[in-house]
Amino acid sequence: ERAAAEPDQPAAPRRLPMIGAVAAAAAVLLAGLTALTCAVAGVGPEWLDGAGAIAVSTVLAVALAHRTGGRPGIALVLALVIGLAAVLVGGPTLQTGAAVLTVVVGGVYAVMATVPAVSFWPAAREVLIATLVSGFAAIAAVGFEPTVVAQRFDYASLILALALVFALVHRLGAGFHGLGRRGLIAVFAGVVVLVLTLAYGELLRRYGAGSVVGSVLDFAAWTADRIGAFPRPLVVFLGIPALLWGCFQRARRRQGWWVCAFGVTATVPLAQGLLDPDGSFLEAGLRGVYSLVLGLLLGYLLVRLDLALTAPRGRRGRRAEEAEAHRPEPSRFAEL
Repeated sequence: ERAAAEPDQPAAPRRLPMIGAVAAAAAVLLAGLTALTCAVAGVGPEWLDGAGAIAVSTVLAVALAHRTGGRPGIALVLALVIGLAAVLVGGPTLQTGAAVLTVVVGGVYAVMATVPAVSFWPAAREVLIATLVSGFAAIAAVGFEPTVVAQRFDYASLILALALVFALVHRLGAGFHGLGRRGLIAVFAGVVVLVLTLAYGELLRRYGAGSVVGSVLDFAAWTADRIGAFPRPLVVFLGIPALLWGCFQRARRRQGWWVCAFGVTATVPLAQGLLDPDGSFLEAGLRGVYSLVLGLLLGYLLVRLDLALTAPRGRRGRRAEEAEAHRPEPSRFAEL
């Protein structure tokens, strides 16, 4: 028995560097968030917000590079250069560009940092973790003090995030040939919902005087007046349900990554919320909470529908299905 156990002993030292790296990243992240919090509260020197933004955005960039098998050292240098240029040189272009990249990197990493979930509640936990990471990105983006035109900023960051996450998922999901029929249907449905939601939002902005559109806007304003904010449709109908169901599917099939990719339509808009020049931090927070709750409800319905169509009937059958649904993936802080 001792001889059989000896080969496993060297695995412990190999974990120490990763534990040290995670602890160092957590310390820098905490320091950056503390600096940003002090800056918002008006405590401390004026450079605190810039320093905090650089610290948080750099940690997110390095974490994304490590998680996706990239080069963390190059990501570290690039993030520092971009952050220092935005803070020291300044100017609307550099500051806004740094904020866009922070939102994109944070939103994509929030999706990449999730792990498979065998049932609804673990999947909901992953959604909450992704939301927390996107909140870090939002706070860091605010620290760069960007000049935001809401519509342009939203479209730019969302398009960049979608392009980046699908490029990463193409490798993680075994390419297009690994989609299968179910994956192809899920991706097609996600694209349709994305296009329809964005197109509808554009119609609301351009043709808001119409009777039907006007009634929708009136309902949104009425709701915001009474509960403080109106949920974001893209987050509710696509982002949160896709991320939750994608984590649920990843425990069973590798193609679940393709569904998770649409999770950036939740993490990126949630990070954008704090940057809206016409809104407040309280309104952005309430909008995020309402969107999260409604999105989780839709995600729950998706999971129940999936189980009803594919899982064995009865409580025993579902327990057996959950016991078998453990497709191996690296841990949360390991390279995928």
